[in-house]
Parts: sequence; structure tokens; C-alpha cells
Amino acid sequence: MAGNSKRRGAVRKSGSKKGQTVGSGGQRRRGLEGRGATPKAVDRPYHAAHKKAKATGKSVAGRPNPRRKDDGPEYVLGRNPVLECLRAGVPATALYIAVNSEPDDRVAESVKLAADKGIAILEVGKPELDRMSANGLHQGVALQVPEYQYAHPDDLMRDAMESGTPPLLVALDNITDPRNLGAVIRSVAAFGGHGVVIPARRSASVTAVAWRTSAGAAARLPVAQAPNLTRTLKEWAETGAQIVGLDTEGDVTLDDYDGTGPTVIVVGSEGKGLSRLVRETCDSILSIPMAGDVESLNASVAAGVVLAEFARQRRQQ
Repeated sequence: MAGNSKRRGAVRKSGSKKGQTVGSGGQRRRGLEGRGATPKAVDRPYHAAHKKAKATGKSVAGRPNPRRKDDGPEYVLGRNPVLECLRAGVPATALYIAVNSEPDDRVAESVKLAADKGIAILEVGKPELDRMSANGLHQGVALQVPEYQYAHPDDLMRDAMESGTPPLLVALDNITDPRNLGAVIRSVAAFGGHGVVIPARRSASVTAVAWRTSAGAAARLPVAQAPNLTRTLKEWAETGAQIVGLDTEGDVTLDDYDGTGPTVIVVGSEGKGLSRLVRETCDSILSIPMAGDVESLNASVAAGVVLAEFARQRRQQ
């Protein structure tokens, strides 16, 4: 109880109070400084223009969006998730704060981070936030995240080849958990990889969850979408890259594989593994030596292990 009281006291010193008081002169509203530019009408879910855009099958930017049926921005809800996204550098466009919500340190830091990054800060009524969430569990805070802009697979390989170091890319097959995608993006960035490619269908996409898991690496590392992953891998193989699939029953182990040349690491899901066509496209199937009774590793962990080993090999050249 004492800790909670202390936090409330700290927030009150900054000028934030619960609700409005008679004669406050709008002190609470002025406490949320640095709002930045107001989002366009189509970006505000409670505005008629936003509803009209959804009804006409347009995205909030006014462009057709074939991948999403519920066109519009994505929202991160809850005080902890919102703060984590802002800390990670997720490219948000607006921070929504419920009028008369109980402030705490998380809200105060979220407002400060948003203001520093030039993100619009808007006070809205609780009904507006309720409409942004399916269950109403927003805790009075929501962060609007725009749709991710994917690279083209051809551009991804070209840029990797022009980087001055042998291309090191990761392709994900049957990965549907955005947390796995975010973790792989983080590992690729950490170990000097050049990018990630994912299928355009039946795959995890770069959502706010993936952004947050990547710890901001998604802002620095390109992610491409391939309409046909098998065809993309075949085209990359024609450039001289070795296509290496990961599987517990590989024909070569990580200890014996030379990953210093142009390499594409293909990672399948823990349950399904590599799909048949993708597996047949691989030049080699690589296994990771393990001790004990563990049969397989999580997809993102397996990718991280292989990336770390290839990075070590390249440093020793």
C-alpha cells in the first residue's frame, strides 16, 4: 500500500490528477503536452471517415489492402504493452489516453516517450477505447500502430549482395506465432544478418506483437514478403546462395557446416517443420547437435543458435 501511495504522490507532483476539479483551468489537459500532429480523420476509429473507409474496402491510408479484411490501424492495448512498444521504438502514430483514467508511472512514461517521439497524444472517452478493443481490457491506454511496409524479396537479396559481406538471410516457413517472428528478427539483427523473408500467406506478420518481441530490431532490419516462398528460394539459389534448412534429422550437423558464404537459413515450425516443397528446394538440411532428451528447439531459438555459429565463423575469416 505504501508503494502505491508513493507512486500516486509522484504522479500528482507532475500535475496529473484523477479526474477534473472545479476551477482546474484544464490543468489535466495541459499536462499532456507534446501531442504532435493530429491523426487524419480516417485514422481515428471513432470518426465517420474511418467507418466510411472500412465500408468501402479501403485502408486508412485510402489504398486497397488485400491482406486484411478489417482495414485500419492496429492497436496495442494495456499499460504494460503500450509502454513496452514505445520503449522498443515501435513506429506508432497516436497514443490514446482515456479521460479521467487513473494515472500511474507507466502512463506518465508513455506520455513522455510519445511526446519525445512526436507521436500524437489524444484524450478520448472510454467508449472510444472500448470500440478499439474486443474485450474492453485496455486499462485506459491504446497505441495506434500503422501497417508494416514490407521489402520485396529481390530488393532484399540485392541489398544483401551489395552490403560488402556475404549475404546472410533467414526464411521462415510455417511460422505463425508473431513472437517467434519478432525473436528471429532480433537474432538476425544481433548476429549481422541482412534480413528475413516470410510467406505472404499462412504466416505470422509484423504486427505490434512482433515489433515488441524484436525489441525495436524490426525498425532496422528489412522483412520481405514472398508470394511464393519456394520460388523465391530457387531464385536466391541462382544468385549463388546456399539454401540451408533446419531439421533434427539433417544430413549435416552445425559443427561440420561452413556458413561463411552466401547463405539462406530456412526455419520451419516446431510442430510441422519444413513444408515438402521448401525442403526439396534446400541444398542441405542442417541439424543442431544437442545433449540430453530434448528432441527439438523452438524455431526462434534454433535460428539464433545457427546465426551465432555462422557469425563466429565469419569473424574468424
